[in-house]
Amino acid sequence: MDIFQFFMLLGGLAFFLYGMTVMSGGLEKVAGGKLERTLRKMTSNPLKSIGLGMGITVAIQSSSAMTVMLVGLVNSGIMALEQTVGVIMGSNIGTTLTAWLLSLSGIDGDNIFIKMLKPTSFSPLIAILGVILMMTGKGKKADIGSVFVGFAVLMYGMSFMSDSVAGLAELPEFQNILVAFTNPILGLLVGAVFTGIIQSSAATVGIVLAFAGTGDITFGMAIPIILGSNIGTCVTALLSSIGVNKNARRVAVIHIVFNVIGSVICLILLYGINAFYPLGFLSGTIDEVGVAIVHTVFNVFTTIVLLPFSKYLVKFANVVIKNKKTEESYEVLDERLMRSPAFAIAESRNVTKKMAELAKGNLTRAIDLFKEYNPKLSDEITEIEEKIDQYEDKLGTYLVKLSSYELSETESNDVSELLHTIGDFERIGDHAVNIQKLATEMHDKQISFSESAMADLDVVVKAVNEIVEITMEAFNKNDSELAMKVEPLEQVIDGLISESKNRHIIRLTNGSCTIELGFILSDLLTNFSRVSDHCSNIAVAIIQIKDSAFDTHGYLNEIKQGLEPTFRKNFEEYKEKYHLIKGE
Repeated sequence: MDIFQFFMLLGGLAFFLYGMTVMSGGLEKVAGGKLERTLRKMTSNPLKSIGLGMGITVAIQSSSAMTVMLVGLVNSGIMALEQTVGVIMGSNIGTTLTAWLLSLSGIDGDNIFIKMLKPTSFSPLIAILGVILMMTGKGKKADIGSVFVGFAVLMYGMSFMSDSVAGLAELPEFQNILVAFTNPILGLLVGAVFTGIIQSSAATVGIVLAFAGTGDITFGMAIPIILGSNIGTCVTALLSSIGVNKNARRVAVIHIVFNVIGSVICLILLYGINAFYPLGFLSGTIDEVGVAIVHTVFNVFTTIVLLPFSKYLVKFANVVIKNKKTEESYEVLDERLMRSPAFAIAESRNVTKKMAELAKGNLTRAIDLFKEYNPKLSDEITEIEEKIDQYEDKLGTYLVKLSSYELSETESNDVSELLHTIGDFERIGDHAVNIQKLATEMHDKQISFSESAMADLDVVVKAVNEIVEITMEAFNKNDSELAMKVEPLEQVIDGLISESKNRHIIRLTNGSCTIELGFILSDLLTNFSRVSDHCSNIAVAIIQIKDSAFDTHGYLNEIKQGLEPTFRKNFEEYKEKYHLIKGE
């Protein structure tokens, strides 16, 4: 093997790793938030967890990325440690698909259909199709194009590695090196160390496949290296667990222990049996398909053996990483999730929903204080407002960092929408606190509104509650049609508030109300008006993201001129539904 063949081997490995990265990234973007939604369906059923782990790893073609996601999710408090065990097991099985795809390179035959199964035959076509999609398409089409290009580059890398080692079988020096690999412990260590360095078990298996093509590698040499690659891939999870809470570090412990125990059990069984009853196949030559079979059998066997002991894996992780007496607090979101922007955006949206629910709940509590004042409820509003502020601060920082990553057009729009809406949700929470303070002031001064003022407020409150409900539902469902109903109701609320203020002046004139109560009523109505304004801002953001051609200024001008038919229809319906009772 001369220096140029060595360069070719390294270049092939570089192409392989780059192709895997491009393909994985493209697959994650195509899958988008589906990955996150799938994980959220996790139950305590271990078989379902294994299935989900397999499915997601097949989708993103990286067990390391899957484990890093789990570390981030556990660190954020989104998943429980117990839920990750089955996912890790399934992820190990899912990653074997790569070996099966790579094993196609060993197919031989003159039949045209058999030839088309070889990666060297169909990879050029996939590469051309991928480039066309990337150059002409946008969004999902461009992402699919990157998947195709990544796959083609990966396969060419595999071909380069195979070509670079093709002549090694004839060299005596190579034969001498192979003799050393008959020691299973050495093979295990080499597989673990090499995989730990390049952080890709698929690449290690790819190199074993390349050497298998020389026809001089036996099962006894290949098996320990493949087992070692499963241990080495845990390095990624170990690195990602630096600086996270104890539960997240336990995910890395479970991953390492699972693969180490599985490898040890397999080696002991295999070579223990061989010591008493020699297994002939160990000295037999392994081909590309044989490598894929070994990789799959090991991961399936390990999962079957250790699945009944899942609880003990968790207990062992808890022993290794002990809890302190003080309870740990979770981060709102973990930056490790940014490895998959679509996943990070989906989780950011879920956290925003939690923040929005807190703001909505605080508004309801604040309004309830006017019906029956409760000091504990008042204190609860203050405490929740602090949480809302923390959500807004951490979400804003997280989304700004996320926007610096390479995002698709859809992902950029989603980040923009979230950055716009979190401020409005936070302001709704602020107005709830303002309303709480007004209720506290009236309680301390032992004053109350007149019956007619309360009747007017009751209508306004019902309208405000509905606009908040519609806005929250539109945001949660990302429903632009529902969001279109917000602006008409906001206009009706503005009219109700203006009429309420005029009616207050009448009551003030005839002596049925006081100036002091008038100031409180005016502030209260102003806060209600601001809440509806922020709902309008959120609705416009939803519509704009859903419809990039939506012209906000043109839409508002049409509303002012009465030219927008849908708005007029909804406006008249809400106007009929919400009107002040005739009287003072």
